[in-house]
Amino acid sequence: MTKNTKTYLLLGAVLFIWGAVGYRIYKGISPSETALNAETAQVNFKPKEPVEKDTFSIVADYRDPFLGIILKKKKIAVKRKKQAPPIPEIPITYTGSVLGKNSSNSIFFVNIAGVQQLLKPKQTVNGVTLVSGTEKEIKIRCQGKLRTIVLQQ
Repeated sequence: MTKNTKTYLLLGAVLFIWGAVGYRIYKGISPSETALNAETAQVNFKPKEPVEKDTFSIVADYRDPFLGIILKKKKIAVKRKKQAPPIPEIPITYTGSVLGKNSSNSIFFVNIAGVQQLLKPKQTVNGVTLVSGTEKEIKIRCQGKLRTIVLQQ
């Protein structure tokens, strides 16, 4: 076959392939309208029955490849700690302060369970420790918890 013959055959094959691709695209974009019959429009729906899943457990009672022994698993009983009943919080209010030149000379007026106390920083009264304080708020440690109390006017 000559060079021109091969070229014409390949050109025909390319045109045929691109024509088929173009035809499929054209049919996909503009589908023909078909009339739906009333019988075909009714669909009978039958749900699938649920299938029970198989359950299994893995028993790992094989030899340890590194130690060369069969490991036996021990069942560990979990001990739960009993929770102590909640301790009611002591009502504490901050009513004012007298500030000195440095923080160690400051005195804070604190009501603890309705009784007014004069506290300096790091002083403990009735289980309440004054950690630090400013004109607007104080920090206390009571029952192991750090609380911030704002000045009440």
